[in-house]
Amino acid sequence: SRMYENRPENVIVLLSLTKFYAIPGLRLGLMIGSEKIISQIKEYLPPWSINTISQRVGEFFFQDKDYREKTVSYIKTLRKELFNKLKSIPEIHPYSSDANFILCKITSKRDVSYVKDGLLKKNIIIRDCSNYKGLDSKFFRIAVKKKEENKYLIECLKDIFSNTKKTINSKKTIKYTPYGPKTSLNTPAIMFVGTCSNAGKSILSAGLCRILLQEGFRVAPFKAQNMSLNSYVTKDGGEMGRAQVLQAQACKLDPDVRMNPVLLKPSSDTGSQVIVMGEPVGNMKVDEYIKFKKELLSTVRQAYDSLASEFDVIVIEGAGSPAEINLKSHDITNMEMARYSKANTLLVGDIDRGGVFASFIGTMQLLDKWERDLIKGLVINKFRGDKSLLYPAIRYTEEFTGKPFFGVIPYIKNLGLPEEDSVSFKMGWDKIKQKQDAIIKIGCIDLPHISNFTDLDPFLIEPDVDIKIIKNPTQLKDKEFDAIIIPGSKNVIKDNEYLIESGVSEIIKQIAIKKSTQIIGICGGFQIIGKTIHDPYNIESDQKNTKGLGLIPTVSELKKQKTLIQATAVHLPSGLKLKGYEIHHGKTICETTDDVICVVKNHKGEPIGYGTKDLKIWGTYLHGIFDEDEFRRWFIDSLRKEKGINPLKKIIAHYDIEKTLDRLAQVMRENMNINKVIELIKNRG
Repeated sequence: SRMYENRPENVIVLLSLTKFYAIPGLRLGLMIGSEKIISQIKEYLPPWSINTISQRVGEFFFQDKDYREKTVSYIKTLRKELFNKLKSIPEIHPYSSDANFILCKITSKRDVSYVKDGLLKKNIIIRDCSNYKGLDSKFFRIAVKKKEENKYLIECLKDIFSNTKKTINSKKTIKYTPYGPKTSLNTPAIMFVGTCSNAGKSILSAGLCRILLQEGFRVAPFKAQNMSLNSYVTKDGGEMGRAQVLQAQACKLDPDVRMNPVLLKPSSDTGSQVIVMGEPVGNMKVDEYIKFKKELLSTVRQAYDSLASEFDVIVIEGAGSPAEINLKSHDITNMEMARYSKANTLLVGDIDRGGVFASFIGTMQLLDKWERDLIKGLVINKFRGDKSLLYPAIRYTEEFTGKPFFGVIPYIKNLGLPEEDSVSFKMGWDKIKQKQDAIIKIGCIDLPHISNFTDLDPFLIEPDVDIKIIKNPTQLKDKEFDAIIIPGSKNVIKDNEYLIESGVSEIIKQIAIKKSTQIIGICGGFQIIGKTIHDPYNIESDQKNTKGLGLIPTVSELKKQKTLIQATAVHLPSGLKLKGYEIHHGKTICETTDDVICVVKNHKGEPIGYGTKDLKIWGTYLHGIFDEDEFRRWFIDSLRKEKGINPLKKIIAHYDIEKTLDRLAQVMRENMNINKVIELIKNRG
């Protein structure tokens, strides 16, 4: 803009908006000059110099100041890098430029035709400037392209000038790839991205991990950034998303924070706790995190490179949709990750929610060309019905997008794998039909910031247990439950306030007095059933103290240091062994009283759970407490006895994720072209 402001009166500047805004077909441009000259030129213009559509588009783009500034800044950086690299080639003299192209002069005996022909064989076209007035056959012009394209051009120029005796038909050519900067590795990768959130990327990634393992590949999962309230603690004490833990299990690997280098745990509508390489680095609002993402990009790439160096293939999961145009500029987990890893990418659509073919086409239309190039095929997920009814739509979508369908995966009922986030948890559990033989009724309080709800998954396989989500006080009043579970929470203070304001807190207290229902708190729920919760460092709120339900005489204080450990433990009343993990900021102590006992001790002998002697009210910090078949059956039988029903005294259902993963893999094999996927892996690059 300064150039235009300082323009001499007799200078006219022509700008091609068609090129700058990438709107081919609309043919739009403008002229900047003195008012006097412009007025004279207007006399010779036709009444309609541009069409209405072009004019409206131009008016719209002029308002996009952010695009202009970013584009100019981006080109300036790329131009400087390209100019310096051209200077490093002795046979070329580049001229400094303020445009998005650079004029070059050949200083050796060669002329422009030699360079032009050589580059043409390498799929590059340059502008021959020999017919420009004042120039000769030594001059050519090159456009400033993206970083990877500029890098390829320099490599080709060096190859051409490296040996004047070498013929241009030499077999040693540099293969051009549109996939972006190469990693230091050559590990093939398959990536699932979705037309929307909850399209089934996590589950399909887990299934593909198991399939590739069965095929003899050393395979590992990866997701650059995961947003979930459901996390897990590794053996090394690092925190990561449960989806990648499941995928690691599908690969028969121990979970590793490199598989999920960035984890976001929402703590409010506009902020999240940010966990990097397993360690919490703080709570950030959205705008803070967007700025922080620039620093995270190198961490994500290092984690991927390190992981990929140890395996034959990586299965990568994207996040949400890659076509979210408001997020693409700072993307580190979808197509930017696909570009870095050079992953063959499959786009997954959820047909169960409707509009899947429009979603496929719309997503592809919103992607840039380089992003579309990375998409190798489409996958329909969660289909119910006759597949033949889809064929006309499949053919149309393939023709429109130019991408083949790799499969139509059916809706798999009662899969029994842990869900990743609270949205799918609430959606999935609400759809579960009541079991006819269910004698035991368990209710789970639906907290606004619910986390680690996978603690309840094992109950789904028990035929005599029916578990329901409690969303409002009415459900507590209208139905008798044998047990009520207050689950984990990412924001205990806010969720405790919700229980009080909604009236749920008061009803739970009334139920506790009757002693006909067990009330159980897990992690955050364990803190809530106590007397007081202190937050002296304002970790979760601006309140220093808040009163809990007061059902047991415990006091919890939120500490700066987060407890992140895998743990073995003992349930003292039953004497049964437990296995799980702790993940909490709180430290809980119990006031001495004859009515309260230690319920759970960890392998260090430390109390991590307290309750009343009659076990009508108890809580623990141990996540995964119900995963062990023997203890889960003991707990269910204790509820049966309280109802006057004979206990079964034997394990009825095995919580065996291994068999479920094998079942998932088999379903995918039967409904997806796995041979084509393996072909992509073997022919990668």
